[in-house]
Amino acid sequence: MATSAPPVWNRWELLATPAFATLAPLIEQLPEDYFPTLAQLNRMCDEGEVMSGGGVPLEFVPQEGKTEEPYETRVYSRGKVLTRSNNWHDLFNALVWITFPKSKAALNHHHYKEMLAHQSAGKRGTPRDVLTLFDEGGVIVTSSEPELGTLLREFKWKELFWQRREDVIASMRFHVFGHSIYEKALQPYKGITAKTVIFDVSARELERPLPQQLATLDARLAKYFGESQALASTEAYAPLPVLGIPDWDADNANERYYDDTQHFRPGRRQSEAQADEPQRHRDSEAPRKKRKK
Repeated sequence: MATSAPPVWNRWELLATPAFATLAPLIEQLPEDYFPTLAQLNRMCDEGEVMSGGGVPLEFVPQEGKTEEPYETRVYSRGKVLTRSNNWHDLFNALVWITFPKSKAALNHHHYKEMLAHQSAGKRGTPRDVLTLFDEGGVIVTSSEPELGTLLREFKWKELFWQRREDVIASMRFHVFGHSIYEKALQPYKGITAKTVIFDVSARELERPLPQQLATLDARLAKYFGESQALASTEAYAPLPVLGIPDWDADNANERYYDDTQHFRPGRRQSEAQADEPQRHRDSEAPRKKRKK
């Protein structure tokens, strides 16, 4: 499928691709043979009683109605989300709104408040950078084994996705939130990297039906973004090379797949440690040479 016009709609291909699993309950309701229309998206939006960050009923409206009014302000105050027809990026944005309505409303709310706070200064600010980063490229990771989340945060990709592969499959879930990640997943390539929010959950939670899991995550993520530390720095969101997730790329069934450091980059601390290793080795050798003399 191409991300440029004209889009080729294939509902079954989307449903068969792991990256789109989070949206599956909605994709199953979409037409089989043509790209979803704004009317269909709005019907789903109405059924879910989706509201903007300002508490206004949400509606996806044609891009042709664009004015000088800022995007986030229009959404917050009037509930109007500019949406291009036959456009993957905007379609996925709409589907994420319907899947995670509380979280998307929370992002919109904070965008609006930050815009008001910095209006006179004319600057964007770190909180809005954080909000945009996750809105476009976020993944919600849930794990019933906390140590797996620790491995992700510490950039231990091979240990996580290969050595602990069965544990990851059994005890972790990866829910794509960012609509840009969905768009990139149409034509995946090495290097697609998301930013994560990692939640510890019970094993029982992972056994619940997907819609129930998503509703719980939506409320939890919305609450998370209500905390000040969530908007303090983009560095707080651990990166995730999404094609490393088991089965998200057929090639990652081979151990050597995870040896590609251009794809699975070490963290800053690991890089510094590796760079220091030769010097530490030389320092340890120096006294030995001295004693030989």
